[in-house]
Amino acid sequence: MELAMRKDVPVELTWDLSLIYETEEDMRRDAEKCQALCARMVETYKGKLTTPEAINGCLDNLRDVEQLLTLTCHYTDLAVSVDYYDTYNQERNEKMERMASQIASDLSFIKTEINEQPEDVLEQAVNQATANKHYLQDVLRNKPHLLHPETERALAALSQTVNAPYQIYNMAKLADMKFPAFQAEGKEYPLGYSLFEDDYEYEKNAAVRRAAFRAFSQKLREYENVTAAAYNAQVQTEKTMATLRGFDSVFDSLLFDQKVPQALYHRQIDGIMEKLAPHMRKYARLLKKIHKLDRMTFADLKIAVDPEFDPKVTIEESKAYIEKGLSILGEDYVAMVREAYRDRWVDFAKNQGKSTGGFCASPYGKNSFILLSWNDRMADVFTLAHELGHAGHFKSCNSRQSIFDTEVSTYFVEAPSTMNELLMAHYLLKTNQDPRFRRWVLSCMVSNTYYHNFVTHLLEAAYQREVYRIVDQGGSVTAEVLNRLMKETLQKFWGEDVEIDDDAALTWMRQPHYYMGLYSYTYSAGLTVATQVCKRIETEGQPAVDDWKKVLAAGSTEDPVGLAKLAGIDITTDQPLLDTIEYIGSIIDEIERLTDQLG
Repeated sequence: MELAMRKDVPVELTWDLSLIYETEEDMRRDAEKCQALCARMVETYKGKLTTPEAINGCLDNLRDVEQLLTLTCHYTDLAVSVDYYDTYNQERNEKMERMASQIASDLSFIKTEINEQPEDVLEQAVNQATANKHYLQDVLRNKPHLLHPETERALAALSQTVNAPYQIYNMAKLADMKFPAFQAEGKEYPLGYSLFEDDYEYEKNAAVRRAAFRAFSQKLREYENVTAAAYNAQVQTEKTMATLRGFDSVFDSLLFDQKVPQALYHRQIDGIMEKLAPHMRKYARLLKKIHKLDRMTFADLKIAVDPEFDPKVTIEESKAYIEKGLSILGEDYVAMVREAYRDRWVDFAKNQGKSTGGFCASPYGKNSFILLSWNDRMADVFTLAHELGHAGHFKSCNSRQSIFDTEVSTYFVEAPSTMNELLMAHYLLKTNQDPRFRRWVLSCMVSNTYYHNFVTHLLEAAYQREVYRIVDQGGSVTAEVLNRLMKETLQKFWGEDVEIDDDAALTWMRQPHYYMGLYSYTYSAGLTVATQVCKRIETEGQPAVDDWKKVLAAGSTEDPVGLAKLAGIDITTDQPLLDTIEYIGSIIDEIERLTDQLG
């Protein structure tokens, strides 16, 4: 189980970044091209954005700059994400980040000057625009929160420094933490960040699983103060920016770009904490009963309902599962899946220094790149289907929309990914009517799709909300405070049914989402939409699929309410969330009935 170094990983398990640039020299040429274009824009347009024609001409150039930046920065950043031990890649990526910061600073005049123009000039610019229309509307929406031009320029130049807390977090987590082996039942086991999260959390042997959690938590605790300092720097910066820009609270500031009101944010957290908790406590009791555990601890929550039935799935075998499971979305979608496998969009490798979890990056004008660590589990099939949901979403909107119209609100961005997980589960349920198989699929839905998005990430969001409440009132956070908040959040959700100890309290150290604003809650928001759309597809068939494809192609031309409406879902009401929670409860009830039936 000892993880290999990146250089020793088989190339077929890695992604192919030459799909962005064949050589590093090609990337450098584009970087120089981007800098030159930026310089021309400053010379041509600075102080001269006084006509609709000049405004749109400048924005046409800005789209080209944005495309070059997304390609060059993804090329260097993705290389770092698979090997944080590689100092050459880190230095190259930092150089690209400095270039991006400088370009942002040099071009910060654009939004300022646009907002200084008379209303009739701006109306004409919007009316004349095609690819720039929504960008202009967003600039005008942001007008009340713009600062003095020189301040905006300085802030843009400092963007790399502002992002330093996230870099510190990743360095501590992925480069500095070295885990010693641990002992369980007289045997020695290797340990690492991804080894724990990808293997030991699911280990069916309780002694090994709990010993791994203790050893993992012991190492985390050694870094709790530096991690807390990085996180406090992040949230204090966000609070300062919110105040500078005239927002009433840090919540308003962070939700501004998501284009949703606080009501939708709070509803998601409060509704799940109150109404889903009883169902998940029942699920915890069921796991305890099935596995004959002496007690239910936080370290036991990821174990499978039926680990003996959990089939091993190779990467090659996963292809057939995903192609068939997602075939309802059409042949063009299946063709994308085949291309992803064939052309190495996916980094399956398990190696030291690699980012944990999974993500999908979709640089405009190119294919997507998916990171995960393959462990031969059906859970990996669901993860890959999830990330391919992002790939399919951005393949659709990137090919149909301006680069300005592809920044989909994070409130909605997890809907296409979680939709794919549901489609996979529904496909599996149709392939076999055996009660044990059905229980296994339903338990995958709970333990993978809904647990991950409606519990893990939602509890992160509930904890995160308490952090921001402290910061909003002028306070700061330390490791002691963060441990207490996380422990209280977990205890509130799980009640007396799960033991929450001081090791569980360190869970706040494990997620990068806290450096991405109010992102954690959006997983449950997206899955709420996905659940309702999936129900439409099950009952209505092709018309619902067609509506969904319109949503995927719309990009950010609609806000979250508008995107959900395109899919036939009204998220201005509580009903979609309540229906989804009820649906999760019904799955757990059926797992319990099948367990009794199977004896």
